[in-house]
Amino acid sequence: MEKSYWLINSDKTEVKRFKKNDKSINGVFEYIFVDTGKIIGALGNEPPIMTTSISVDIDLAREIYERLLSQGWRKTEEIWTRKKS
Repeated sequence: MEKSYWLINSDKTEVKRFKKNDKSINGVFEYIFVDTGKIIGALGNEPPIMTTSISVDIDLAREIYERLLSQGWRKTEEIWTRKKS
């Protein structure tokens, strides 16, 4: 599984996940999924509800990531536990 990179806003109400699109063709174009999720309940208890997902080229994904950091978003890890099926 590809590593994902997470950001959380200062209010701890929203997250962004940056993950490589597995369907990208190496050496041609690399695309990154940028997913947005809303945090529900206490942070860490439930996974966020993912509301949107876009696929952008890697350079734009980097710009978005850096812009969010400059706006007060912070790096975080996937801290919620997944429910067992």
